[in-house]
Amino acid sequence: MSEITNTAIKTVSVIGLGYIGLPTCAIFARSDLNVIGVDVNVSVVEKINRGEVHIVEPDLDGLIQKVVSTGKLRAFTTPQPADAFVIAVPTPITADRKPDISYVMEATRSIAPVLKAGDLVVLESTSPVGTTRKMSALLAEARPDLTFPHSHGDDADVMVAYSPERVLPGKVLIELINNDRSVGGLSKRSSARTVELYSTFVAGDLFITSAESAELVKLTENAFRDTNIAFANELAAVCQDLSLNVWEVIDLSNRHPRVNILQPGPGVGGHCIAVDPYFIIDAAPDNTRLMSTARLINSDRPHAVVRDIQALLEPGRIQTVACLGLSFKPNIDDLRESPAVEVVKLLADIPNLRLLAAEPHTNALPRELEGLGIRFTDALTAIDKADIVVLLVDHRQFALIDSEALGDKKLVDTRGLWTWRKARRPDARIEGPRSRQPHPLRRITDRAA
Repeated sequence: MSEITNTAIKTVSVIGLGYIGLPTCAIFARSDLNVIGVDVNVSVVEKINRGEVHIVEPDLDGLIQKVVSTGKLRAFTTPQPADAFVIAVPTPITADRKPDISYVMEATRSIAPVLKAGDLVVLESTSPVGTTRKMSALLAEARPDLTFPHSHGDDADVMVAYSPERVLPGKVLIELINNDRSVGGLSKRSSARTVELYSTFVAGDLFITSAESAELVKLTENAFRDTNIAFANELAAVCQDLSLNVWEVIDLSNRHPRVNILQPGPGVGGHCIAVDPYFIIDAAPDNTRLMSTARLINSDRPHAVVRDIQALLEPGRIQTVACLGLSFKPNIDDLRESPAVEVVKLLADIPNLRLLAAEPHTNALPRELEGLGIRFTDALTAIDKADIVVLLVDHRQFALIDSEALGDKKLVDTRGLWTWRKARRPDARIEGPRSRQPHPLRRITDRAA
């Protein structure tokens, strides 16, 4: 057994200051830990050290300003010594849909020189099964003067674990604290030390398992949601074939006590749900037929939306299409893997189209849409000039748009914001002990109706 005695964790370093890393820094700092944030982007580091943020997340700006002003959070471009290191960097897929863990490995190499006996290293990035063990092996190669748990277990000098976040963009600061977490250490000491670290702020339960199980749990959560969204999107296609309102079908189906169908849309985006199923598919290609099919369905949705728009075009006439929303989900600025961006990009290849795009949470078009002749403007201006209005993201701001503003525009509402949800009548109630939300198409005034 190692002679190292664990002392209280006083300083934690978070590698990667993006949508997960920066809020994590803020929460650790608010919990009275000294936090060192590390990012290779110089402008991000400078901005944070001024108490500013580079991402949109409710209440994050005020919290960052506070913890920076008190000296609890400092940002650097290179790792500094700490008691615990949390790696929260991207894990994208390659062009052939293989997991890319190069950012994780680079972050691992970067912290190796500042490690000391007694330190803890936690990987938070969504990763293929086995990544945490590979990370530990890489650290052992870089620091032969230290021992690591993949080979020395509880006798290791440095502890290593996997503990993924489980948060919803727009509610990150709340869910970081309240949601349960899986903790997968490469040794019992590694798990115990990780529980000690996250217990500084997590109000949810911390469940200890193996690193490999924790890695698969994270992937499973996102693959499950991707599969369920694919069901909703497939149902939307069925309803279109049958000339039925998918929103009504889902609303009424969900009144069954054991049915909870998700909402269809233009596809699946974000760094997790649109990416993580491929990590499982790559690991077990012969046993992931359902997940593979779900990916195909959701990946085709932007093309299906474009086909719906093309069906409304008048041949031989130049027409204007307004695309409302570019982020991958409502009320955030995150454009990663956004199906809305994919729809606009596909439309840019269609001749005789003038394209307008509105996204209230960003100040300009994303890089992949630059140079395609797309005009970036506000929603009302886009609607006013459009022949066809395409609702791609159900932002709160768009829900406030009066139906009169749409006039006689042709409408493709991929989120049911105007064609369904705004039809709900808050005064309509179904009488009875199991009453839920009212059916939006009619009011039932007695049980015999």
